[in-house]
Amino acid sequence: MDKRKKPSYMEVFRKYMQGKMRLERWQWVGILMLTIVFAGFFGWVYELVFYYFDAGTGEFYMQGGNFLPWINIYAIGAVLIVLACWKLRQWPWVVFLVAMVVTGVLEFVAGWLVYAIGNGTRYWDYNTEILNFGNIGGFVCLRSVLVFGVSALLLMYVVVPGLMWLAQRMGKRGFLILAVTLFAVVMIDEVYNMLASHVFDWPNAMDFWRGMGWKYLT
Repeated sequence: MDKRKKPSYMEVFRKYMQGKMRLERWQWVGILMLTIVFAGFFGWVYELVFYYFDAGTGEFYMQGGNFLPWINIYAIGAVLIVLACWKLRQWPWVVFLVAMVVTGVLEFVAGWLVYAIGNGTRYWDYNTEILNFGNIGGFVCLRSVLVFGVSALLLMYVVVPGLMWLAQRMGKRGFLILAVTLFAVVMIDEVYNMLASHVFDWPNAMDFWRGMGWKYLT
């Protein structure tokens, strides 16, 4: 049994900020997996709350295209933020600005590609939303990237060091079981709804949730 003292959260955070945190490969893998899971869930909660007010109906609308409360573009954005801001984490204001640029480009490119390839299909349209100042074609607006900038601070200064601390507290086996299990469940859900449901004409998550009485914004 490992008798070594487990580091406190503040010890981990201090080393993380000083660039002295040394992690093994399995810890990096687990942290990446859990970051993807957390970010997708965070995005789902954010959109659920925002569109409750944006729609003006006082109703909650189901978000995303999965059975689970998880939205893929937020997970992609989180990974890009970590990669872009990793060496900049000692300067929160730089992280904030860089994250705004990274997520703004991601949102615009993703929205435009869906629109162009899908013959006018939009998964979001800032032309019709509240607080849409700085709107560019309905694909991105200043309000959205400001929210993403603030979210990047949460990611870089709470979530990532928190996962580092968790990895050391739980140990290799427990941490990897947790990370791989949650990541695998989310990816199975994603692959089913993005690919299998279309190829085999199976019911998808949107059909399921509509059948359960949930509404989607159109």
